Amino acid sequence: MVQILPDTAPASRAPARARIEAVGAGAHALSGVLDLRSLPAILPQLEALEGRDVQIDLSGLEKIDTAGAYALIRLRARLQEQGAGLSLSGVQPDHQALIERVAQSLPKPETETAAPRNLMALFDTLGRKVVDLLRFLGDLHAMLGLFLARLVYVIRHPTEFRLTALIHHCDQVGLKAVPIVALMGFLIGVVLAFQGSVQLRQFGAEIFVVDLIAISILRELGILLTAIIVAGRTASSYTAAIGSMKMREEIDAMRTLAIDPALALFVPRILALLIVLPILGMLANLTGLIGGAMMAWIELGISPGMFMARLLDDTSLDHVIVGFVKAPVFALIIGVIGCHAGMQVGGNAESLGAQTSSAVVRAIFMVIVADALFSVFFALLGI
Repeated sequence: MVQILPDTAPASRAPARARIEAVGAGAHALSGVLDLRSLPAILPQLEALEGRDVQIDLSGLEKIDTAGAYALIRLRARLQEQGAGLSLSGVQPDHQALIERVAQSLPKPETETAAPRNLMALFDTLGRKVVDLLRFLGDLHAMLGLFLARLVYVIRHPTEFRLTALIHHCDQVGLKAVPIVALMGFLIGVVLAFQGSVQLRQFGAEIFVVDLIAISILRELGILLTAIIVAGRTASSYTAAIGSMKMREEIDAMRTLAIDPALALFVPRILALLIVLPILGMLANLTGLIGGAMMAWIELGISPGMFMARLLDDTSLDHVIVGFVKAPVFALIIGVIGCHAGMQVGGNAESLGAQTSSAVVRAIFMVIVADALFSVFFALLGI
C-alpha cells in the first residue's frame, strides 16, 4: 500500500508587486517588482507625481523590466516638460544599466530646422537645382554615349547582336501601342476639324480647315503626342524592368557571367524605339487626317475627294519631313531616360516606384522641350 504524504516543502514566496510610498516632501520610495504586470496598478500613482523636484528611492526595488524602465523614463520626460526634475537614488547597477539601455533605444525626435528665407538662401537653392540638373544631363550624355558605343560594337560584331530581344521590344513598344496611338490620332483630327470649322466659318474660309489639319498634325501634333504616349508607356516599362533586375541583383549576376548589361539591356530597347516610333508617328498622322476628313465632311460638307485634292495641292512636303526628323530624337530621349532611371533604382520597392514615375515625367518634359527647340530651329531656317 502506497501512502501519499503531504508536501511539507515551503511554498515559494510570490514576489511583491511594486508600490510607492511618500517619505517626505517630494521624496518617494519605490519597492517591489516593477514589471509589465504591475504597471496597470502603479502607473496612475506615477502619473500623479508632481512637484519642482521629485526624488524616488529605488533601493527597495527587487526587479525591473523594460516596461518599468520605460515608465520611469516617461515620468522623467513629463516632469521635464513641466519644468521639474526627477532624481533616482539607491539604484542597483543592473537596474541602472537597464534604464540607460532603454533610454538609448528610444527613437529620437527629428528636429527640422526652419530654412532661412533670404536672398542668399534663394540663390543657394537655385544653385543646387542647377547643379542637380547639370549632373542629370551629364548622366544622360554618358548613357547616350554608352549606347552609341555598344551600337557600333554590334555593327562590327553582328553575331553578338540580340535579334530576339529587339523583336520582342518592337512588339512591346510598337505593336501593342498601335490601338492607343491610332485612337489618339483620329480624335485629334476630329477635334481640330470641329474647332477649326467653328472659327473659320465666321470668315467664310471653311476650305482652309484642310490646311489647318494637315499642318498641325503632320508637322507637330502627330509625332509629339505619339512620343508623349510612348514616353508614358515605354519609359515606365523600361525603368520597371531594369530596376527590378537591379533590385534582384540580376545585373550583377550578368557582369559575373561576363555579359555586358549595356549590350544586353540598353541596345535592344533603345534601338526598338528608334525603329517603331517613326512608324507609330506615321500611323498617328494617317488616322489624324482620316478623322479630320470625316469631321470636315460632316460639318462643312467638304468631300473626301476635295479634302485629298486640297491636301496634295497646298500641303508642302516640308511639313512631313519636319515631323519625321523629330522621331529619332524623341526615341533616343525616351529610351535613354528610361534605361538611366532603371539603373538608378535602389534596393527597395519605394525606390523603384519613385524612379518609374520620375522617368515618365522627365521623358515627357524632355520631349516637349526638344519639340520646342525644333520649332525654333526650323523657324530660323524658314522651313
